[in-house]
Amino acid sequence: MEEMQADLVIDTKGLRCPLPLLNAKKTLEGMQSGQILKVIATDSTTKSTFPAYVKRSGDELLRINETETEIFFYIKKR
Repeated sequence: MEEMQADLVIDTKGLRCPLPLLNAKKTLEGMQSGQILKVIATDSTTKSTFPAYVKRSGDELLRINETETEIFFYIKKR
């Protein structure tokens, strides 16, 4: 799959929930509307917590990519 362009990238590899989500939320708060955040995570629970958060926040989850060891979230700031 083609790599999606992101305005900011945060690496939360090795962090357990809720830390990846808290880091993403804090980063998104400082971003401008329309910008894209890429989050790199390794905690499998993020696959359920990130979509639930984005649904509540009004931001847009553009894509989730997965490898054997990493999960990549692309979130567009509302």
